Amino acid sequence: MKKIVLFIALFGFEKSFAQPVNYGTGNAHSHNDYMNAVPFWAAYNAGFGSIEADIFLKDGQLIVAHDQEGVKLNRTLEDLYLKPLLSCIRKNDQHVYADHSKNLQMLIDIKTEAVPTLAKLVSVLQQYPELISNKNLKWVISGNRPNQEAFSSYPEFILFDGELSKKYSDAALKKVALFSDDLRNYTMWKGSKSSIPGGEMQKMKDAIKYAHDLQRPIRFWDAPDSLNAWYQFMDLQVDYINTDRINDLSSFLNKLSSTTYTSQVSNHQYQPTYKNDGLDKPVKNVILLIGDGTGLAQLYAGYTANKAALNIFKMQSIGLSKTSSYDNFVTDSAPGATSISSGEKTKNRYVGVDHTGAALPLIPMYLAKKNIKTGIVTSGDITDATPADFYAHRSDRDSSAAIFGDLAQSPVQLIMGAGNKSFNASIRKDLNDHQFNITSSMDSIRNGEKSKWVVLDQKASLSILNGRNNWLPEAFKRTLQLLSANKDGFFIMTEGAQIDHGGHANNLPYVATEVIDFDEVVGRALQFADSNGETLVIVTADHETGGLSLLDGDYSKGNISGQFATGHHTAIPVPVFAYGPQSQLFRGVYENTAMFGKILKAFGIN
Repeated sequence: MKKIVLFIALFGFEKSFAQPVNYGTGNAHSHNDYMNAVPFWAAYNAGFGSIEADIFLKDGQLIVAHDQEGVKLNRTLEDLYLKPLLSCIRKNDQHVYADHSKNLQMLIDIKTEAVPTLAKLVSVLQQYPELISNKNLKWVISGNRPNQEAFSSYPEFILFDGELSKKYSDAALKKVALFSDDLRNYTMWKGSKSSIPGGEMQKMKDAIKYAHDLQRPIRFWDAPDSLNAWYQFMDLQVDYINTDRINDLSSFLNKLSSTTYTSQVSNHQYQPTYKNDGLDKPVKNVILLIGDGTGLAQLYAGYTANKAALNIFKMQSIGLSKTSSYDNFVTDSAPGATSISSGEKTKNRYVGVDHTGAALPLIPMYLAKKNIKTGIVTSGDITDATPADFYAHRSDRDSSAAIFGDLAQSPVQLIMGAGNKSFNASIRKDLNDHQFNITSSMDSIRNGEKSKWVVLDQKASLSILNGRNNWLPEAFKRTLQLLSANKDGFFIMTEGAQIDHGGHANNLPYVATEVIDFDEVVGRALQFADSNGETLVIVTADHETGGLSLLDGDYSKGNISGQFATGHHTAIPVPVFAYGPQSQLFRGVYENTAMFGKILKAFGIN
């Protein structure tokens, strides 16, 4: 979540300020709340920290209205706000909200003459002792206000909205709860494009600093009410965000923990030598790294969170892969990876078969004829669509038991990842009968060119956020150690499976941490390619997930913010990066099926 020093407006100023907290609906101000279809309740149910009501003194009553025309509706402050608020306090055991830590600021904007209107307000509020004594509730007067010399003459429960253009005496300042100002005094920025111009931005920063130096929160009215503006106000540390869009702002703030991430760690960065990059000679080894669900936005989220560093972005041969499946504009992982492993488009949910359901020859089968060994590593289920596409042939990606059976028949030398509930004694025996050793730890693997291994480690199913740590880079490293002993070469497909999970969950911290972990594997692959001289490294994805847009970020702090368009996949083409001999083959824009032929060509197989 976006962590910023905020100044939350409470009664105990000295104790409550300068604490690092998270933005939430407590930082939302319902501007002209009474003009909503449902006054008070919409903002209250959204958990807003500040609600504004304009009042007119008319015939001895306090009428809530925006102008004189609205006064005719005869809607009183008591009916719209005081009585509903009292019912909430009684329901919540004398707290404003059910969450007893939440506070509410009632900003009362006086539209008629200050002194008599405020006198009437004081008189009315004194009829509601539970409202004026509540520690989670404060009453702040804005609009027409008495002279500051009179502030101290008002009851303790009456506070005032400060004006930045005025200087306050120490006595008056004690009664100032916050500072508000018209944003147009600083900038004409409309919030929809770019950011606030530099000089105008500095004026705003100076105003915010002034309020914060006085240990008071700040609010700007007449401000843009848009997504980009909200991000900008948070970056500037504006304490209350003005809005007329209660539902939109509350949804935005409630999702911040999943749409904003600040990294506390960084991965290892390797600087390639480029000595063999782009050489036109056949390769002995190919390392294919697939970030499931990883589009350019996901990569850039990882890059930004990693403080402007990504091994992937050091690769110089770059292309774009179009990902639509045989029967759908938007693919799923099964046909997405089948296109790479077989060179054929197939239907959604189909694994290693064509659109009719007929088994397709896959890359490992071609390579086995040349005694080139295949290893598969995934930070997910080894029978899930992407890894299964390199050894299985099924018309339903969820046929885990049958996919295990296909693994037993495949030429795969080594596979590592998590297992699933389909794995049983019968599957174990079938794999053993086909010379596969089965273990739960990569540390148990014994060296030996003819040994075949299945590593079912449930740690692989964890996310980085939940404790997988460096499992994927270490599993890749162990696979390199084992297969590089083969004199005829190897093919390793390693999947960063859970970048996709983060996209489906619309969770940017999930995505960014998984990208950074995946990029650690990329760095190790590039380092091996440089030391070996006969290895091609390819980094791509089977599709993009989430329709991620990046809207705010800070390279120096490792902070990134964004929004997702969907919880599903999209048809956005995905980048392809290549490094080493034959990397030039992967430039351009092409169907995902083209990668199959490019990989075989790199091996020198026609």
